[in-house]
Amino acid sequence: MSQEPEIRLSTNDVTLEDKLENLPTCPGVYQYKDKDGKILYVGKAVNLRSRVRSYFQKSRNLDPRIALMIGKAADVEIITTDSEVEALILEANLIKLHKPRYNVVLKDDRSYPYIVITNEPYPRVFVTRRIRRDGSRYFGPYTDVQMVRSALKTVRDIFMIRSCNFMIDEDFIAKKKTRVCLDYHIRKCEGPCEGFVTRERYMDMISQVEKVLEGKTGVVIDYLQQQMQYAAGALNYEDAALFRDRIRELTVYSSKQKVVDVEQHNRDFLAVASEGDDACGVIFKVREGKLIGRQHFYMSSTEGVNEGELIEALLKRYYLDALDIPTDVMVPVELEDKHVLMEWLTERRAGPVSVVVPEQEDLARLLRMCGKNAKFLLDELKLQKMKQKDFVPHAVQSLQRDLRLRTLPRRIECFDISHFQGTETVASMVVFEDGKAKKSEYRKFKIQTVAPGEVDDFASMREVVRRRYSRVVEEQSPLPDLILIDGGKGQLSSAVEILTDLKLHDQAIVSLAKRLEEVFVPHESEPIIIPKSSTALRLLQQVRDEAHRFAVTFHRSLRDKRTLQTELDQIKGVGKKRATELLEAFGSKQGVRFATQEQLAEIVGEKVASAIVGYFLQADEAQSAAPDISPPDTAPPSAA
Repeated sequence: MSQEPEIRLSTNDVTLEDKLENLPTCPGVYQYKDKDGKILYVGKAVNLRSRVRSYFQKSRNLDPRIALMIGKAADVEIITTDSEVEALILEANLIKLHKPRYNVVLKDDRSYPYIVITNEPYPRVFVTRRIRRDGSRYFGPYTDVQMVRSALKTVRDIFMIRSCNFMIDEDFIAKKKTRVCLDYHIRKCEGPCEGFVTRERYMDMISQVEKVLEGKTGVVIDYLQQQMQYAAGALNYEDAALFRDRIRELTVYSSKQKVVDVEQHNRDFLAVASEGDDACGVIFKVREGKLIGRQHFYMSSTEGVNEGELIEALLKRYYLDALDIPTDVMVPVELEDKHVLMEWLTERRAGPVSVVVPEQEDLARLLRMCGKNAKFLLDELKLQKMKQKDFVPHAVQSLQRDLRLRTLPRRIECFDISHFQGTETVASMVVFEDGKAKKSEYRKFKIQTVAPGEVDDFASMREVVRRRYSRVVEEQSPLPDLILIDGGKGQLSSAVEILTDLKLHDQAIVSLAKRLEEVFVPHESEPIIIPKSSTALRLLQQVRDEAHRFAVTFHRSLRDKRTLQTELDQIKGVGKKRATELLEAFGSKQGVRFATQEQLAEIVGEKVASAIVGYFLQADEAQSAAPDISPPDTAPPSAA
């Protein structure tokens, strides 16, 4: 660097220079923060004092990314650990949690599917995108949806595992809470819900499922052949035929996997490709010598980062969550912290793991193929970004023209209020970018400033707009190109009032009134009439309707929870536990209301089921006997 970074006060009035002088020499993790306390960078070190102080040595040639980070650093926070492996794990977790601006960050894999084997007496096997730390086993993440579907279909075709959602245990079976479904009769399930299969036999199938998902098909085929021979020897030909069919299907599934290693080892191959601030990492999974799958992760903040650092970031982030760790991890370059990574992976696998650069030509060739896949996927990402950057839908262009906006409304944020006679008042915000919903940025709000039972949509709109955009201003986040309010002049004026208070005078904002689909703009008494055939109006309607749907769904979920709890509490024999069982079984209050007595009896027994049916029957009779006090229908005035 040309000059030493400015050292400023940290938030606790201890200078950064003082902290640098008093750093310990033990292993640990350090976090650089800016003047606002936001984490800029997370790193690990064997010797915290030497590593952290090295960033401020004039003789050290820092890459531009790190030099820029140090220029913004106002504070450093350290966490000491007992070993370098502990520091590595903590560093990986902190990067995953905070996603610091100057660390290499992998795209969050929360949206990637996993196959889960639940931690239950009779486990279920299904696809999920949500990981629960409850002892269940997860296989993935799968970045190829076709791969996860194929794997799950194979498992369900070969093994007779249940597909229902009941929590089955010995008590469930003893109480006969349900009957076998169609799967049992077509030999897709052995009927654990009625105790037609022992837990030992069922868990034996689950063990085989685990091995198939791990890619150990050869082990399962050998086991099934032994079982087939044993059944045939005992003259149990029906079971022998069943094992024979499983072997055939598993052999077909295994034959579709490409053989890449005649030594039949379990190996992972890691490669990366980078360009500018983007990179893509690819993992080839080889099990028993067969390539069973490819997984890829996009990476950001990679400008100026060398291949070894990218591989190390990919390795740490991937194996932080991965449950299937092989004996060998093949990488294209030697890694700086290779020994620490091997020690960590060995602990995670509970067995030796080596991280090596392959010398054999066949392994090196497979690693090069992995790198070519990474380059291909990175080129695809660049192409998508170029298309997204240059392509603007016609509806968005029409909207700019019809509303006479200064900029293209590529990002639209829309607000709606929902309540029932002033109760459970909520608001929604939906986001559309280039005419498409961006659901990951939807937001829900519980209105806090309006008293329960009071109907004040204007105050509710003021609250939600203030909460949203005061935070945007505080965090210096980008403002939308257009704000859309669901309502008329009153709701629009309420929102404009708050934007004025926040000094957002130039923010584009309009409202769309439902009755005549009129578009109101600030400081104009007359609405803008957009032709009904216009794609611009259809886009506004789509955004408005989505905000309304999102708000109503949130409102109903809150109301159903409150109403169900209140009503069920009034029924004799129904407590919290049974209320929860009813909600899980029928989904909502309406599901409980319209369930038959026989269906209810399967959950809570005949006596309580009769009480529930009687309660809702009385409620319906009382409602039908109440006088109709709704106002007469009024037709809108006809256009002159």
